[in-house]
Amino acid sequence: MKAVIIGGGISGTVTAMALHRAGIEASVHEAYPSGGEDAGAFLTIMHNGMDALRAIGAEAPVIDISFGAGGLELVTPDGRTVDRRSFDIDGLAGPRTMKRAALYRALQEEVISRGITFERGKRLVSASPGIARFEDGSVAEGDILIGADGLRSVVRTIIDPDCPPPRSTGLDVVYGYTTDTSIPQAPSLYRMIQSLHAYFGYTSTPDGSTYWFARLPTAEGVRSGLTPAEWRAAAFAAFDGEPLPAAEIIQSTGDEVFGGHSYDVPSTPVWFNESMVLVGDAAHAASPAAGQGASMALEDSVVLAQCLRDLPDAPTAFAAYVRLRRARVEQLVASSAAVSASTTSDRDRNWLYRHHIEWDAKITG
Repeated sequence: MKAVIIGGGISGTVTAMALHRAGIEASVHEAYPSGGEDAGAFLTIMHNGMDALRAIGAEAPVIDISFGAGGLELVTPDGRTVDRRSFDIDGLAGPRTMKRAALYRALQEEVISRGITFERGKRLVSASPGIARFEDGSVAEGDILIGADGLRSVVRTIIDPDCPPPRSTGLDVVYGYTTDTSIPQAPSLYRMIQSLHAYFGYTSTPDGSTYWFARLPTAEGVRSGLTPAEWRAAAFAAFDGEPLPAAEIIQSTGDEVFGGHSYDVPSTPVWFNESMVLVGDAAHAASPAAGQGASMALEDSVVLAQCLRDLPDAPTAFAAYVRLRRARVEQLVASSAAVSASTTSDRDRNWLYRHHIEWDAKITG
């Protein structure tokens, strides 16, 4: 069997490595000539995502470009800390935070180091059984096609032309970075602030830099096309005048600010056909509120490879993969949407974090 993977982001690269470990040939075809979508943002891979990486021996490159967090604090609009949680769960390795661009580079370099074909500038325009056609006129041939092409997946629409489009979450999300060490720090933890009008979170790196995000309730399209300075101003306005450090942190930030509207894909009715299947955001994008999008994509990648390794043909493997994954990811998308809508924090996430993948476990149909 040979797999053609569309998309060289998180799910595409890890699917390729998982298939390689399972003895299945794969090639990765990335639309962007460099970088990738949302490369300016940062993200956290939680316990379950790191567990999926460990299942295929791919955790080291991620650890090398990230930093850890030991817990979370929840702060109310009047400055009171009302909740503290430790990320130390029965000895499980804790989450890692990194810039998305650095994660893309690390995973792509790891794919290449394992001898897996990785091509850039390959934007999919059409596909049929056995062949993928790209915008530059080139083609790729294989037995199966794996759509790891994200929120606006082309493969999803090929599998099901009537699939529902991504849904607006009603939020703009702004990410920023500052090296100002005079601002309030949050070393080794995430401090989440429930403002009166928006939601703010930040964490500090070992060298004293601060990564922050702001979730701003906004209708789709209101802030399209903003410059970094305009995104910074929009975030600052949401917290200005409140007795919290959010405005101070935002004000200390230079032009390293990135923003955009947030979408999710709560349910994709059809994940596969006879020769094509979806992984990651292409199947089930979540709002960023739960911080689980990357981790769920990593789980998908490993489980799909296990199914293709253990079951007799692609359709049987795809059906088993969907059976194993659909309920879990759709529960996560719904939970994350509820958190986004209420500006609260989901209290019980152990059902997410404790998920474990045993690579040698046999998958049955």
